[in-house]
Amino acid sequence: MTPSPPRALFLHSAAQLLTLAGPPVPRRGPALGELGIMRDGAVLTWRDKILRVGRTRELAGEARRLRARLVDCRGRVVMPGFIDSHTHLVFAGNRVEDFERRICGATYEEIARAGGGIARSARLVAEATEHELVAQARRVLDEFAAHGTTTVEVKTGYGLDVANEMKILRVIRKLQRTALLELVPTLLAAHALPAKYRGRPQAYLRLITQQLIPQVGRKKLARFIDCFCDRGAFTVSQCRQVLAAGLRYGLIPRIHAEQLARTGACRLAVELGAASADHLDQSSDADVQTLAQSDVVATLLPAANFHLGLRQYAPARKLIEAGAAVALATDFNPGTSPTLNMQFILSLACSQMRMTPAEAVSAATINAAYSLRCANRLGSLEPGKQADLVVMAVCDHREIPYYLAWNHCAMTVKRGRIIHSQA
Repeated sequence: MTPSPPRALFLHSAAQLLTLAGPPVPRRGPALGELGIMRDGAVLTWRDKILRVGRTRELAGEARRLRARLVDCRGRVVMPGFIDSHTHLVFAGNRVEDFERRICGATYEEIARAGGGIARSARLVAEATEHELVAQARRVLDEFAAHGTTTVEVKTGYGLDVANEMKILRVIRKLQRTALLELVPTLLAAHALPAKYRGRPQAYLRLITQQLIPQVGRKKLARFIDCFCDRGAFTVSQCRQVLAAGLRYGLIPRIHAEQLARTGACRLAVELGAASADHLDQSSDADVQTLAQSDVVATLLPAANFHLGLRQYAPARKLIEAGAAVALATDFNPGTSPTLNMQFILSLACSQMRMTPAEAVSAATINAAYSLRCANRLGSLEPGKQADLVVMAVCDHREIPYYLAWNHCAMTVKRGRIIHSQA
């Protein structure tokens, strides 16, 4: 839909306004469950910022003076827009063949050896035009907005050579210029070892560190750099090379850590001051303590476990109780997590990882914002912050994860513009 013009909005009469207001630090331990709930709440925006937050009756007069557009929330929940801090948005086609093989018993590694997995997505990206990649991603972004997500981290990683990684980054740049949502680009060239470099990983790493990263850094095409540190992917030593090279060009590290096997990636994340360590399914008690004593955000991706049919999930309760900063994201990708619904992620976080609904909301908003280094302007509803918020068609925030796999999003506002609204 065409967004409404930038002007004042007055969203009023919310049964629960989840402000998540608080000090400028990640939410840890008991603080993760504190949502700053305001009854009969209202938000008054001006242009792209939040002007005031308070009770409906307290803000009504100022809203009239500003001739704000009135949005009657009718006893629903108003909350910050979801911040999806781990996605692989740009890809071509799908991987339904991998899905079927997995149902028939093939493992992740067996599918990869048979030419599926990341390698298949890389072939499809190489065959697609930039226009086709933009068109597919744009359709998906519309669905993100319709499900209440307002900011999306976007990784490369289906290029696996300089030309195609740069192609994906150009696609992300084009999407940034036209998309209604905010996109945060991450370079993930060290996603898998291309077949032509089999047995020669150092040659591929030299290509990344000496040719690709300098181009990306000079052209400022990405903010972050990522590496898949796992069994069958890259070692801790190899990821250190890649992430350190990114740091030299101003790219902030993130890392796929301890997903399929425990590798020591958590410690590498802390060593390099990474913004986040993601997955963490195989992390040890020592890893939990290491993360808890750091500023690295532990980003959990339960939809990948669900889609892969895994019984083991990341140790969310241990992380929270140890004091780690925990975030949630979809890991949206064509192979292991083809979902963009952050509401479903909240359900999995609660039912499979024993997070409370309030903890899940914080992890999917303010802590996710911290992992993207944008919590100073996103992730909570406070005066001066960007006007990114959603109206959920429930009267209690606990209903969002309770009603499994529903879409409760009635309205999405990005930068003070209504970008999605159910009639």
